[in-house]
Amino acid sequence: MRLKPYLLFISVFIYCKSVNGQQKPQYTQYVFNNYLLNPAVTGIENYTDVKTGYRSQWTGLQGAPITNYITINAPLGNDFINGDATSFSGAGGEDPSSRSYTQEYMAAEPHHGIGMMIVSDKTGPITTTNIDATYAYHIGIAPKWNLAVGVSAGVSRTSLNTSELSLETTLDPAITYGNNSTWNPDLGAGVWLYSSIFYFGASAQQLLPENFYYSTTESINENKTVPHFFLTSGVKLFLSDDISLMPSALLKVIKPVPVTYDVNLKLAFRDRFWIGGSYRHGDSFGALAGFNISSLINVSYSYDVTTSALNTVSNGSHEIVIGILLNNKYKVTCPQRSF
Repeated sequence: MRLKPYLLFISVFIYCKSVNGQQKPQYTQYVFNNYLLNPAVTGIENYTDVKTGYRSQWTGLQGAPITNYITINAPLGNDFINGDATSFSGAGGEDPSSRSYTQEYMAAEPHHGIGMMIVSDKTGPITTTNIDATYAYHIGIAPKWNLAVGVSAGVSRTSLNTSELSLETTLDPAITYGNNSTWNPDLGAGVWLYSSIFYFGASAQQLLPENFYYSTTESINENKTVPHFFLTSGVKLFLSDDISLMPSALLKVIKPVPVTYDVNLKLAFRDRFWIGGSYRHGDSFGALAGFNISSLINVSYSYDVTTSALNTVSNGSHEIVIGILLNNKYKVTCPQRSF
């Protein structure tokens, strides 16, 4: 069978994703929602954390990736939810971004976390949707240190929208006899070590290989998913009592493509707003900003300038994230245990 135009289109985007080092969606604002990459973050805060995000990658390029997601996770355990050594007063208490808060910080009470995420990633005529439930257990291993272990499990659906294809023949066998929509199991795991000024996480996604696209009755190579491994770490440095600088990095290992990385720098002003910058190796530079509007809602935005060969056809990438803090008993306006 000769290579059809639509197969060439798909191959181009497989290559583009390989250049960026992953089949899963990429996020500039992973620092704002590490839960997307590591299930061990589930239930890290003592409120129900809800986030919804939208990412338009390589705008201006027809068929470029569009990612939408919604995540929700919450803690379980009365000793942690209703008050531990670092609980705030009813009025909100100490700013978690302040130096004085970190000096009085104590490890959280042992507790569980549960959550769920729905992620949809569309590239050209191909859409991949993941629906995963997550669980984590958090335990204090030192006076100021916690360790969390988490797992995620769910399903992944990959579909090909044939209405977006222009076929060389009306009844192309790759479409007529192919399986254009598949459901497969999905599994991930992670660990998260954290204190008030440092975190380190390791996680793995897509642990169960699956057919990435459809298969046919003809002899066509099947594309399979591969495991994705992530290492991330960040530290909080104080420029003053209320201004903190938070560098972080993310290392991505996805064979057979080369190891790649992201680095981020975030400058926070008390618990009100933050600005930052990012660099994705071989792909882009980004600018980020976020606002903690109230104890109920926060919002952040990022824009990436493409530096790869796609910069001749891409107008950059946009990403916006809205966070909602439910059951926020202590009326905090920014996270206490994640930054």
